Amino acid sequence: MKYLVTGATGHLGRDVVRDLIAQVGAAQVVAGVHTPAKAEFLRKQGVELAAIDYLNVATMTTALQGVDVLVYIPSKTYDIVQRVTELENTLTAMKKAQVSQIVFVSFYADQENNPFVMSPYYGYAPRRLAASGLQFAVLKNALYADPLVPYLPELIQRHALIYPVGDQAMSFITQQDSALAIATVAAHQSLRDQGQVYTLTQQQAWQMPALGQLMSKVTGQQIGYQPVSVTEFGQIYAAEGDGQELASMYQAGAMGLLDQVTTDFEQITGQAPESMADFLTKSVHNATTK
Repeated sequence: MKYLVTGATGHLGRDVVRDLIAQVGAAQVVAGVHTPAKAEFLRKQGVELAAIDYLNVATMTTALQGVDVLVYIPSKTYDIVQRVTELENTLTAMKKAQVSQIVFVSFYADQENNPFVMSPYYGYAPRRLAASGLQFAVLKNALYADPLVPYLPELIQRHALIYPVGDQAMSFITQQDSALAIATVAAHQSLRDQGQVYTLTQQQAWQMPALGQLMSKVTGQQIGYQPVSVTEFGQIYAAEGDGQELASMYQAGAMGLLDQVTTDFEQITGQAPESMADFLTKSVHNATTK
């Protein structure tokens, strides 16, 4: 079996490639990358490289030649039309290359009433795959816990989390756990041959005061909860280029749409996901001992 992972030089893609190598061997893994010259570190691990371009059907078709399973990690654009076009091009290329199996990496903010700007795309994708005639599985990630670590200095300075979600809880998953689940589903046909849809979360969702208390314990600094409005949040992070988009996501959180907790990760991997307490404690320890 040959497995092609798109976005293989991104943070998640690298981890998926690593875990796939561990499960099926490097010779069976193809790294789909936009700039092969930047992926020599993967070639040195015995992984084949393939140039991909979601907006070019011919390039995607060439990359997919001889591939059995596509692990599709979408691009990061907030342009919904482009995202849809990228997936449609990929499905066309899969048909041309006679690839019949796909593992689609998604996000759990996909409800019909979800105001997150990318919710329409995440709602469309599994329905489109269900109508495609392909064997597929969808893995919907909860919020990544990982960005909380570089966010800690700002939180310590503010003495508070400011997410505009009120008294609602949000669930998380670590990127490492997400990658392990994705690779495991890809490597085992029984986990991806019936249109399975998984939601990857830790075992507990967090209300912000409780998350602040955990952060305070881990860092030794007082971190409370002083939410700003959705509008204020978008303005605070506007300079980073995605303030409004993130604000719309936390607006969904305030509606109670980001608090799902499942046992899907354990079902897939046979082990419990890393807890928020363990993840933050480990990450802070590693950061202070470097």
